[in-house]
Amino acid sequence: MKRKIDIKKTIKSLLFSTVNREFLLFLFFLLLSGIFWLSMTLNEFYDIEVRVPVQVTNVPNSIVMTSEETDTIKLNIHDKGLALLGLLVENQLKLFINFNNYNHQSGKLVITSSELSKLINQQLELSTKVNSIKPEKLEFYYNYGSYKKVPVRWSGRVLPEELYFISHTVYNPDSIAIFAPKDKLDSINAVYTEPLNYVNFRDTLAVTCKLQKTVGVKTVPDKVNIKFYTDVLTEESIDGVPIVGINMPEGKTLRTFPAKIKVKFVTGANTFRKLKPTDFIVVADYNELKMNPSEKCNIYLRNVPDGITRATLAQKQVDYIIETP
Repeated sequence: MKRKIDIKKTIKSLLFSTVNREFLLFLFFLLLSGIFWLSMTLNEFYDIEVRVPVQVTNVPNSIVMTSEETDTIKLNIHDKGLALLGLLVENQLKLFINFNNYNHQSGKLVITSSELSKLINQQLELSTKVNSIKPEKLEFYYNYGSYKKVPVRWSGRVLPEELYFISHTVYNPDSIAIFAPKDKLDSINAVYTEPLNYVNFRDTLAVTCKLQKTVGVKTVPDKVNIKFYTDVLTEESIDGVPIVGINMPEGKTLRTFPAKIKVKFVTGANTFRKLKPTDFIVVADYNELKMNPSEKCNIYLRNVPDGITRATLAQKQVDYIIETP
């Protein structure tokens, strides 16, 4: 009991000693001045910027929104600090655009600046003034289900290590559905990925990437998986590629000496193992011989398989005869 009394006396002496009384008095006036400063500050006028989400609602089932159904606008508003603080704390500003309440252009729903202002002011205090709205109007695109499928193509910078190259690319999926107004559908023949940036790799590269966005166009799906397969570059050649005469009149036959030619090229080791001479097409044109007769005829490499670069013929002219019945 005596110990409890001693503790009470100690606390009482600490609180009401001269030094501690002055400290408590200091804290009291500090708190009082802080409250006074805060009330003065909140009574001043300020301009702040707030972001307000916008969402389109009540879209009919027959309509496909080809732009995002949600958007965001930025408001610059003016009011006293207390009103702005309450607005920020509550964070309840949100605009809902009823699809059925607005006039629609062909494939486009336009919310003008005056309509935006009206919707915003309905949610603000009378004292709050809207200085600006960005953007000044909103546009949402839609159609009635028209779509087509187009192939996917990658874009950007994809470079394997030196002496390696991309032998082939596999997309999954390799085509996607696009929903858009008819004029846009007719003008789009492929959809590209967002720019890629991968360098100095040698093994197969697998990436998942989003597709580039176009105003008024919806892609389904909106991302794809891509695999870049690599191979080692090598200089090779293949013998026995036949020379074929083209534009030959009926009953005439072009014979060249030699009848087959060597083709030199750069390719990947894996690709080279699968090549056949008939994968290449080398031609001699009868019309050229008819216009410019000579002892030798020019030969041209008309077709090379995929994955072949810097293809050249071992010789550009050969002897020939034209046989007739």
